[in-house]
Amino acid sequence: MTTDRGPRSPAPFTTPRLDALPLRVAHADEMAAVLADPALHTFTGGAPETAEALRARYTRQTAGSPDPAELWWNWVLRERETGRLIGYVQASVRGGLAEIAWVVGVPWQGRGYAGEAARGLVGHLRGTGIRTVVAHIHPEHTASAAVAAGAGLERTGEWEDGEERWRLGEG
Repeated sequence: MTTDRGPRSPAPFTTPRLDALPLRVAHADEMAAVLADPALHTFTGGAPETAEALRARYTRQTAGSPDPAELWWNWVLRERETGRLIGYVQASVRGGLAEIAWVVGVPWQGRGYAGEAARGLVGHLRGTGIRTVVAHIHPEHTASAAVAAGAGLERTGEWEDGEERWRLGEG
């Protein structure tokens, strides 16, 4: 399905080691294992979700935003070498602005996957006409700050809910 601003569902994209596949409810079981480590919630709060809870969340996410002016684009990250899912990237798109986030499961951290995925996501979004990309980073999450910087985002000095706004592109 498309809108006057582009596709309601995201197109897949690739990076050197990863396939970013549009999120499907069927990914919930495998993603529950990927996201099972409580350490993933150190800076964001909450706790790991069960496969059942992820299925419910993925059902809402794949249905799309209730606001027709906003698109919810979500991808799972598949490591091409093993065929396993290792995390996800997402973008909330409103006009020429995308707010992005990324998560890579603990067993795959420290291998450059988050940076690769974020750079791929930013490139993909810019290729669809997105002019501004924003991420919100906890001030103590140095790994996420490095990922944002590597994807071309810069600190703005603006804060929202205890996280610093990073931006690439126009205001």
